[in-house]
Amino acid sequence: MSHAPIARAENTDDPYRWLENRDSAEVLEYLQAENTYLESQLRGQRELRETLFEEIKGRIRETDLSLPSPWGPYLYYQRTTAGDEYPRHYRCLRPADGSLQVDDASEHLLLDPNALADGGFIALGAFSISPDHQRLAYSLDTSGEETYQLFVKDLNDDSLSELPFADCDGSMTWANDSQTLFFGELDETHRPHKLYRHRLGSATAELVFHEADGRFFLSCYRSSSERQLVLLLGSKTTSEAWVLDAATPQGRFSCVAPREEGHEYDLDHGKLGDDWVWLIRSNQNGINFALYQAPEQSPQREHWQQLRGHDPLVMLEGISLNQEALVLSLREGGLPILEVQPQGQPAYRVQLPDAAYSLYVQDTLEFASPVIRLRYEALNRPAQIRQLQLGTGEQQVLKETPVLGPFDADSYVSQRLWATAKDGSQVPISLVAKREVLSDAMPAPLYLYGYGAYGESLDPWFSHARLSLLERGFVFAIAHVRGGGELGEAWYRAGKLEHKQNSFSDFIACAEQLIDSGYTSSDRLCISGGSAGGLLIGAVLNQRPELFAAAVAEVPFVDVLNTMQNPDLPLTVTEYDEWGDPHEPEVFERIKAYAPYENVSAQAYPAILAVAGYNDSRVQYWEAAKWVARLRARKTDNNLLLLKTELDAGHGGMSGRYQAFKDVALEYAFILKVLELNPQRSAE
Repeated sequence: MSHAPIARAENTDDPYRWLENRDSAEVLEYLQAENTYLESQLRGQRELRETLFEEIKGRIRETDLSLPSPWGPYLYYQRTTAGDEYPRHYRCLRPADGSLQVDDASEHLLLDPNALADGGFIALGAFSISPDHQRLAYSLDTSGEETYQLFVKDLNDDSLSELPFADCDGSMTWANDSQTLFFGELDETHRPHKLYRHRLGSATAELVFHEADGRFFLSCYRSSSERQLVLLLGSKTTSEAWVLDAATPQGRFSCVAPREEGHEYDLDHGKLGDDWVWLIRSNQNGINFALYQAPEQSPQREHWQQLRGHDPLVMLEGISLNQEALVLSLREGGLPILEVQPQGQPAYRVQLPDAAYSLYVQDTLEFASPVIRLRYEALNRPAQIRQLQLGTGEQQVLKETPVLGPFDADSYVSQRLWATAKDGSQVPISLVAKREVLSDAMPAPLYLYGYGAYGESLDPWFSHARLSLLERGFVFAIAHVRGGGELGEAWYRAGKLEHKQNSFSDFIACAEQLIDSGYTSSDRLCISGGSAGGLLIGAVLNQRPELFAAAVAEVPFVDVLNTMQNPDLPLTVTEYDEWGDPHEPEVFERIKAYAPYENVSAQAYPAILAVAGYNDSRVQYWEAAKWVARLRARKTDNNLLLLKTELDAGHGGMSGRYQAFKDVALEYAFILKVLELNPQRSAE
């Protein structure tokens, strides 16, 4: 198929709205035609795609054992096997010597998603062992729509019951009697809005809480101490928590602090000294949050006492606690910092080897453990699980994600640069490349990634797949634009609502900085982003198309104006706090000024690959389809414009690991074709 499919345009305000008629023969025919056109245009890349796929797969240890987690009488762990799409879940008896050595004789297979998937789509939601270790509660999504079926497996005889509830959000939280489960239900916009209590053996569930406000999402979790249950309600700007003693699950949840617009807080339960207390993280005295404590029996706001004040330069992102210490997750200068406060000893900060990195508390293990596990990675360093001795600060690398084949972290250089935005703001850029690529001081092909929404921090991460680009002489960079959370709450607020344009101009400033510094040139610069990052890509393509050679937009949120005007779609109402409500005239004009779909114009665009998931409940497949249709009709160039719709995938793409590698291989082959680069590796 040599000619691109041209979508029918209706004579209306939104000429491609007909593409929203899900499951109509005409729509499916058009999406199939686009998929066929993509394959015909990339026919010459088939061998390269296969090479890239095998390369990526060849770096991953296909048979692997996760680090076992000790809990009660058992070690819990996962094992992946060559040829399997999903890891299997196991447990074995815990060794008496305190080691993490798996005991084959007592190994028990708890769950095998490969058998459950049977070749189709599957995603595991909850995986929750009861406090008495007798049962496993788990939930499955078999369509990609993020709606789950609930199951309870008896681990004494492996008998299984499916719970008779529909429209579940996938969460399952045990009370301490190991008989009572709390689970969430989704409303018609796919928002978790009801919490139910179910007692095993009964055919019904009792409604515990209904959140009627469409901006608030409901969730339920066990505290670190395992002694309390927390029901948390959150919008983008406001929260409200209710608590219940986990030993009395039939009781009523009590409210900690009634919602107040703009007040965000979350809480956990544990020990300070000999006392059981609540620890509360709240922004009541400043946008970067402060830390409070309250007695176990009276968590209400009037009893909060400040433990750590607000700091305008340091964001308090979270707290992790066990009996030995309180660990604060901070963000300072754009980097994550862990500050440990051991019981009765001075506080210290965790020391790390790289200039830019990703770090978080992966697992606090059991409440009475002297150690916790950290996850650490950098652009040039595969993820490590580090054990931290809370009392001394001593670290031990328990496991590093293996990279098979030739790989040496030191042959790559990781850097942190800063770009100056239009208004003078300094925007961080994280970057990695092979040492010799940087020492050549010649413009190299560069892959620039961005997100910039919801206050999410895009900390540097390692990627086995990315090595296929770096080995071919690419530089990889992340633009930490406003709208993300890298420099605290103020950084997020400066890139949302009426300030959203900052996200786009920051990204453009990063691109210009990388070109001006000689890292790349506009004819070798590729950009990429997914979801809200796809909106970023769509907007900068309209604003500065000549800066870029190629763009990849994954499940892109490019039809923002129309989506935000449709309150029946999942997520719309809760998203007003991020983008604004376009039913207000000035907000309508503001979104219309940057919305990618609305602003496609008669100009030359770089080569573009858009990828959508037909079952995606967050970003509907038609956003990418309508955007591509309008681009085809209006653009003045002959550059490649491709749309791939995964007809059986959701927001996260296809569900298995091998399928994900195939998606990346397609994207990389597209970039290499557009840049007319030699597909062979530049360095072994």
